[in-house]
Amino acid sequence: PNPFNPITTLRYDLPSDALVILSIYDMLGREIAKLVNTTQDAGFKSVKWDATDSFGKPVSAGVYIYQIHSGEFVQTRKMVLLK
Repeated sequence: PNPFNPITTLRYDLPSDALVILSIYDMLGREIAKLVNTTQDAGFKSVKWDATDSFGKPVSAGVYIYQIHSGEFVQTRKMVLLK
């Protein structure tokens, strides 16, 4: 998803059914948005982020972190929003 403007798609693969939490953070560690917080079936999944916060307000250009939790698995990646 790097760099992106104004929408990016985050893709992931679940090996088994699990509770999935996918959150976006700014560089100060503040949660900007929670895109997924539900139990999902195994398989390939994708979710779009339109560069807005949890209140629907556009976020500024910069570096953001997305983190996915699924059972014991946790992965964190950076992405760059250009405007």
